[in-house]
Amino acid sequence: MSSLDFRRVGVIARLGGELVEDSVASVARVLEAAGVEAVFEASAAETLPDDGRRVAGRDELGDICDLVVVVGGDGSLLGVGRDLAHKNVPVLGVNRGGLGFLAGVAPEDIESTLPEMLRGGFEAEEHFLLEAVVREKGREIGRSPALNDVVVHAAGRSHMLELRVWIDEQWVYDQRGDGLIVASPTGSTAYSLSAGGPIMHPTLDAIAIVPMFPHTLTSRPLVVRGSASVRVQVENAEATGARVSCDSQVHFDLTPGRALHIEKYAHPLRLLYPLDHSFYESCRSKLDWATRLGDR
Repeated sequence: MSSLDFRRVGVIARLGGELVEDSVASVARVLEAAGVEAVFEASAAETLPDDGRRVAGRDELGDICDLVVVVGGDGSLLGVGRDLAHKNVPVLGVNRGGLGFLAGVAPEDIESTLPEMLRGGFEAEEHFLLEAVVREKGREIGRSPALNDVVVHAAGRSHMLELRVWIDEQWVYDQRGDGLIVASPTGSTAYSLSAGGPIMHPTLDAIAIVPMFPHTLTSRPLVVRGSASVRVQVENAEATGARVSCDSQVHFDLTPGRALHIEKYAHPLRLLYPLDHSFYESCRSKLDWATRLGDR
């Protein structure tokens, strides 16, 4: 992809005060200087003076834009990933959140890095999503993609879940604990990491299955091929409060009698990064890999 391909760029932003507004304004200035048509989602347009800027809904942005720039945190990028992966439009994140593992551009680098990326100075990574489907007696109850993870957990009150897990229709184990995390490589540095799961390079074709506080001393995370299908059912009849959460943003009930099916989503998300981007450098800086005892 070259700069000639970026004729129309969509801009999405979460509402978040002056810092977000400043970053959206910087992105708008860069696009205007590059002669690129900018189309704004309503929340992004609200941060700028009303001077006839083109506004479109998120679904339309995926249809008409050659690139979508997201100003926000990882949560914003997760939502955009679920919404636009099937549109096959590349996405670039400007970090205005916390860790910002998914975002490729820091706010202070917008006006130096974004012009170079618009000229073709970038690398693209394909991040596959998971798709969760909840079924009951063959009837679909709910469906959603997930860029980070699909989590089975107790809802409303704290209680132990008894889960039965199959991979490719082979019974794996019955697990008693607080729940189960099924994570993509992208999500391996998110909730899965805090539960003791492995860190996986985002381009790896694999899925991590990580028990949450298992009631056993021998339970360990399991990594399977990316094309595997995972099925989870709640076995204890009293656990009527189990839920499925996709990226902690989309939720379904998982009562006894229902089955959760998880497979690779058909459409990957293309994330753009500057040419000097390094996943390992992100781990060093964001996970304090370079910190030694006694450092200040």
